[in-house]
Amino acid sequence: MSLLNQIQTPQDLKRLSMPELEQLTAELRQFLIDSVLKSGGHFASGLGVIELTVALHYVFDAPNDAIIWDVGHQAYPHKILTERREQLNTIRQKNGLKPFPCPKESRYDAFTVGHSSTSVSAALGMSIANQLLHNPHHAVAVIGDGALTAGMAFEALNHAGAIKADMLVILNDNNMSISPNVGALSNMLTKTLSNPILQSLRTESKRLIEKLPLPHALELAKRTEEQIKSMVAGDGGLFEALDFQYFGPVDGHDLPSLIAILNNLKQKRGPKLLHLITQKGKGYTLAESAPIKFHAVSAPATPKPVEAPKPKTYTQIFSQWICDAAARDHKVVAITPAMREGSGLVEFEQRFPKRFFDVAIAEQHAVTIAAGMQMKGLKPVVAIYSTFLQRGYDQLIHDVALQDLPIVFAIDRAGVVGPDGPTHIGAFDLAYLRIIPNMVVMAPSDENEQYHMLNLALTIDHPTAVRYPRGSAQGIALTETSDITFGKGRKVRSGHTIAIFATGTLLHVAKHAAEVLNATLIDLRFVKPLDQALILEAAKTHDYLISIEDGVVTGGVGSAILELLAQHFIYKPFKAFGLPDEFLEHGERAEVLEMVRLTDEYFLEDIQTFVEQVKLTQI
Repeated sequence: MSLLNQIQTPQDLKRLSMPELEQLTAELRQFLIDSVLKSGGHFASGLGVIELTVALHYVFDAPNDAIIWDVGHQAYPHKILTERREQLNTIRQKNGLKPFPCPKESRYDAFTVGHSSTSVSAALGMSIANQLLHNPHHAVAVIGDGALTAGMAFEALNHAGAIKADMLVILNDNNMSISPNVGALSNMLTKTLSNPILQSLRTESKRLIEKLPLPHALELAKRTEEQIKSMVAGDGGLFEALDFQYFGPVDGHDLPSLIAILNNLKQKRGPKLLHLITQKGKGYTLAESAPIKFHAVSAPATPKPVEAPKPKTYTQIFSQWICDAAARDHKVVAITPAMREGSGLVEFEQRFPKRFFDVAIAEQHAVTIAAGMQMKGLKPVVAIYSTFLQRGYDQLIHDVALQDLPIVFAIDRAGVVGPDGPTHIGAFDLAYLRIIPNMVVMAPSDENEQYHMLNLALTIDHPTAVRYPRGSAQGIALTETSDITFGKGRKVRSGHTIAIFATGTLLHVAKHAAEVLNATLIDLRFVKPLDQALILEAAKTHDYLISIEDGVVTGGVGSAILELLAQHFIYKPFKAFGLPDEFLEHGERAEVLEMVRLTDEYFLEDIQTFVEQVKLTQI
């Protein structure tokens, strides 16, 4: 690592020769492999952009020039070259480096990108600001890993082309979006087309053609150029139609060509798109052959005594349920926005390929296509992460709830998710779902409730959400039948003085406190509609009322209970426990729950403190 150790900032790259830069890419790739395999984290995507990262920082002037990485897990090499090399082994760990680019972490991170497909819009906004403020700097969006499949990216491309924005979009095509030809001819063509001398000739030719008396001469010349480029270079037509100047495809691992092309494009005005072909996992054989498997890796486990097998995860229980449901009913179909593995739909796709629909990174489309399917007789199940459903919120309201369509939303990664941090935490779904008319919202406390709630959801004549967390379930066996009834909770234990209303899997945290305090414990099961009779009965017969939920307290389940009590003129000391009104930092799920005091001991302690505070105010 003789060269890499000399690189503290991107400015240090600029004094290296081309052979040294190529040596640096080899050292950077090896450092990334060694570090991430030890610490865990996103892996294959970063290996695919080593040369691009070096080239960008060699040609452009970060942080003055904005380089926006989209999706954000491509940015590990960028972090290494921007003053964070020694901290990379802490990535995704509590108090360590953030998993995605974040301007609060580094001045070299131009924009927070946790979700995808936002880079072109952000870069366009920066380009407009540069122009209006007479700022000479550049805006570059690097979009890859399928992020170009989202509608938002095309909205931004359309706008940028229309206003002739001075910006560069780099499409990192690693076989998860467009896959055109690669080779020396393509590289040569793009280097030629991006050359400033040729661009000057192009401009002068345009002026000459405009003066010719022939009708439609300019249009004919433009179409001829586009046809020639399309025949030789591949898929530029779409971007040219959006008024982007298209360059590519180019081998994204050819460092000298990348630098030459970027230097040319840096001098060129207007909206430009450079199409790169890269290999996800480049330089690590296992990742090259299985890029999905090596998208992210876990740190090696510390040797421990042999333990009993862990229970299935909630995702695996969902996978089992949807396959069972589809086997019983040929109308059941599954929809996911590019989360086949994460949402547990691999087996479903294998068994029911014609009823599986991966709509790519297009959450809005996922929701509305489900609406269309339902209106023609199918029973769609949308498998989606809590934080990703936020991107389809308008469609959930306008296209589903407004029409009161019975669609099932299986919401994974609800509540605290851990290492992926604030961009992925499922903190808001309980609050944003319960305010929508016609919605039904269920939160299972264990896998048996989850399985039977999903069964019930298919029978409910309204849009229905079943939300559950990431990770292992409780290890409870699935039963043939269930006592779950629409809109009804259950009393887990009866006690005195204190009543605890628990939502979802935090019921198991509440159990400890309820037993120590001899409190009544209620598993709400339904967030909407609430079991009003059960809640009002407990409120009238207990002196202190407590709620606990794996979601934000602001506007959450505790707020819903307070609204109900106020409507019935019941005013008792009430305390809502849940996630605070802030974006929580990354860490393991257990670490984050401890940080927000949603653990057995903290919850018990905080209830006792609350009761004592109430007593003091009554003296």
